Amino acid sequence: MQVPPSGEQHGIAHGDAEAVITQVGATLRRYSVGGQDVIDGFGADARATDGRGQVLAPWPNRLTDGRYQYRGRTCQAPLNEVSRHDAIHGLVRWVDWTLVDRDPAAVTLACAVRPQPGYEWHLHLRVTYALDESGLTVTLEAFNADRDPAPFGVGFHPYLTLGTPSIDGLDLTVPAAAFIDPDAPAGLSKPSAVAETPHDFRQPRRIGAVELDVAYSDLVFGRDSRASARLADPTGGRSVELWVDHAFRYLMVYTGDQVGEPGRRRTAVAVEPMTCPPDALRTGVDLIELEPGAQWLGSWGLRSVG
Repeated sequence: MQVPPSGEQHGIAHGDAEAVITQVGATLRRYSVGGQDVIDGFGADARATDGRGQVLAPWPNRLTDGRYQYRGRTCQAPLNEVSRHDAIHGLVRWVDWTLVDRDPAAVTLACAVRPQPGYEWHLHLRVTYALDESGLTVTLEAFNADRDPAPFGVGFHPYLTLGTPSIDGLDLTVPAAAFIDPDAPAGLSKPSAVAETPHDFRQPRRIGAVELDVAYSDLVFGRDSRASARLADPTGGRSVELWVDHAFRYLMVYTGDQVGEPGRRRTAVAVEPMTCPPDALRTGVDLIELEPGAQWLGSWGLRSVG
């Protein structure tokens, strides 16, 4: 039997909700409710493209020049986004994760980040995908198995979809008061208020022709201690909601204008939970610093309505 490019497929289900998580990268390949896709993933005979559904650790987003210093150590990560001369989305997207636990509605996978060029610390990561009546919940645990403090950041890369051929007619809500200018020089970008800018989606707003590849900050959390972004179809009444807990302080929002497959451009919106902004290993902004033996825990989730 031929092994799929993304390795073993771990399917879970609850009611009419189904999800598939892959061995390679602990990637969320598929999530559907009532037969309708909630994320724009990829087929069992393909590999992830454009970050679809991947875990981004030990740093999310872009690391300019792949080079940084931490407590006297200078690290140089391989440049895997050559056009921008950066190292993007960490080191665990293409490695095999080990199955730890599984039941019909949940699966837990783990991997070890060993000291290597580009990251000189030893981390253990575990991610759990769980379905219940409230939707899909994703929880990541990070444990510092090193003898020294370890810098750390994490993100995830789901593309939200409502099955429409274009996102232009959809309404987007992003609960954020500030954004980081993606065109500012590396390390010099500061959060700016979204008010009176094209990046203001604090209230539901038609996407139209707006192009986004923006890190949002100053998230607004509700009484449930969650910040929730939403993609909604005003004609069909269906929507999908992505929430984060306080461990995730940023949302990267990408309207898919430059995805590798032209036919998939602007057909879904990536809403990416992140613990820190781009270049955090260089700037130190909201970088998690795990002491030896310390553990970090954070959760986010997806909910389909209509």
